[in-house]
Amino acid sequence: MKAEYDFSKAKRGAVIAPTGKTRITIFLDDDILAAFRERAEAQGKGYQTLINETLRATIQPGQAPLTVEELRRVLREELHAA
Repeated sequence: MKAEYDFSKAKRGAVIAPTGKTRITIFLDDDILAAFRERAEAQGKGYQTLINETLRATIQPGQAPLTVEELRRVLREELHAA
């Protein structure tokens, strides 16, 4: 290995096209991260993939998982109609 290299005639290489993902820094509570890691291991997926799927389901109202509040509202409506 040389002690010094001459980069005066160097050219920048090709820029890699984005893949549809962006690297960010996010702080999650330890228990949340642990839960995602456990679920991901049980499902044979990566925990980041599982977090991504969960976030995607949350922003797509038609495909979002049923919340406790929504379930209670539906049950109240059904019981009231009966």
